[in-house]
Amino acid sequence: MAVPPPWPGHAPIAGAGIPVSPAYVPRFAAPPGGGWGGGASWSPYARGPMPGVVPPRPPVPPRARGPRAPRTPWWQRDGVISRILAVAGVAVTLIGVVMLLVLAAQAGFFGPVPRVAAGAVFSAVLVGAGARVFGRTGGRVGGIALAATGIAGAYLDVVAVTAIYHWLHPVLGFAVALGVAAGGVGVAMQWRSQPLAVLVVLGAALLSPVLTTGLVLLAFLIVLQLACMPVHMVRKWPYLHAARTVPAVLATFVFVAGAVLDSPAPGERVWLLTAAAAVALVGLAGTIVVVRRAPTDLTASLMTALATVPMLTAPGMYHQRLSAVIVASATAAVLLLVAAVPMVPKLREQARIPAHTAGVAAVAGSIAVLEACLGATRPHTLPIAWFLVALAFLGVAGQHRSRVAAGIGAIFAVLGGFALLNVAGPGILASQQHSEMILGVATVLGAVLALEVVAVALWCARRLPGTATSSGVQWIAASAAGLYAVTATTVSIGVATGARNGFLIGHSAATILWMTGATAALLFGLRRLASSPAVTRLALGSGLLVTAAALAKLFLFDLATLDGLVRVAAFLIVGVLLLLAGTRYARTFAEVGAGRDSGDAAAR
Repeated sequence: MAVPPPWPGHAPIAGAGIPVSPAYVPRFAAPPGGGWGGGASWSPYARGPMPGVVPPRPPVPPRARGPRAPRTPWWQRDGVISRILAVAGVAVTLIGVVMLLVLAAQAGFFGPVPRVAAGAVFSAVLVGAGARVFGRTGGRVGGIALAATGIAGAYLDVVAVTAIYHWLHPVLGFAVALGVAAGGVGVAMQWRSQPLAVLVVLGAALLSPVLTTGLVLLAFLIVLQLACMPVHMVRKWPYLHAARTVPAVLATFVFVAGAVLDSPAPGERVWLLTAAAAVALVGLAGTIVVVRRAPTDLTASLMTALATVPMLTAPGMYHQRLSAVIVASATAAVLLLVAAVPMVPKLREQARIPAHTAGVAAVAGSIAVLEACLGATRPHTLPIAWFLVALAFLGVAGQHRSRVAAGIGAIFAVLGGFALLNVAGPGILASQQHSEMILGVATVLGAVLALEVVAVALWCARRLPGTATSSGVQWIAASAAGLYAVTATTVSIGVATGARNGFLIGHSAATILWMTGATAALLFGLRRLASSPAVTRLALGSGLLVTAAALAKLFLFDLATLDGLVRVAAFLIVGVLLLLAGTRYARTFAEVGAGRDSGDAAAR
């Protein structure tokens, strides 16, 4: 007999007689309609994870991968072989044009007129064929190659007519060459093809030295450099910028370097200087044109740096110091003027010269300043010149927060320091005989400027962004440089006065000034003890180091070298300053301790 359900709405489980609610499903029950043998897959986690049990991660099905497409060999890729063959064809054809113009003349084949006419006709035919092929389907590469060969061949023809046969006056020949190059660049702009312009420039520039190796070669290369400059007003073509700059720079540098190593004629120096100036000016102008449209173009700034190399080498051609100084000074003035333009707000908006271009101009200008200083000074006055330049750059760096100017100023400061050590080294300052022979007014000025450079460098370092204002290494280096500059100043002043004991008085004054500076640093740090612990720590550390240095000098050098009242004065003044510093030091820390004790008592 079936067992009736104990409450309404419930039915017994078949075969068990146990009433179960229809809404209740056991955790391990099979899914509805599936059973254990078919239908939907069953899992004990079907209704969610068990408490405290991490369900297993479902298996990841393998990613369906289709058949990998075979890589096309480079020699089968579209355009690779055609470009290689086109460039090779341009090179070989232009070499043939040069052979027609030069080697045929040497072998006596044809006459000058047939050779030149054949070269011109052949170039015109190539340009026409290039224009015809370029307009057809797939004819871009071939059209560019044919047109580039024809235009470069025409340029070489003009070079031969001017430099070999002298049928054209050089000025007229340069004008015709400029027209040919400008026409080629115009075609490249119309076709929107940077490779066409690059092939024209490189083909003409690389083969022109075969036709002539005289100074006229520099003019033809500068013509190429100049003819391509208008392109950059409307096109961003960095490869063309490099192609038009590098040949002119290399050729001019080779000629100028040869003049530095040899003794050229006076007239040749003038032409070489003119060529170097033209290369630098055209390169600088082209860079400004480029960066006004594309401020992030680093290639343009690099080309400016390269274009200034012949001009920076040019002062070496002159054995007269005045001529070399004038050339270097003029170069420095132009480059530093370009570097200074972005620092003036009104000019910055109009010129739009980016920081990397201004930095390149500043570095190149500083090299020219270095050459001018070397040419205009003697060993005794060289520290004065370099310290003055360092002051100028560090002042600009601090005012405009420029790391480039700060770096240049630091380099000149280091060079000035080495120059000062050359004329007022430790051995000279320690010997009365050598000091009286070498030191003088120039050394005084150099040492005083060294002190000013140290002060301005510290001020500049505090204003530069991201520079630690309380660097211990920075202050230690500045203290050491300042102590040496003070010693050089006082000893040089003592010697320059001509007094009999000037050397001794100078060293005594140096020791006293050392101790005075140490005392000032200690007192300054003690005043900031409560308000600025970091400044106090730095000032007290510097003061104690300088105190130790002053005592070491007093006992190791002054005691053995000085005599009479000079030695007595040094010991007395240093002793009084030590007493003052020690008294103040003890009183300050006693006051701090008393204040701390009273505060603790009040808290209790």
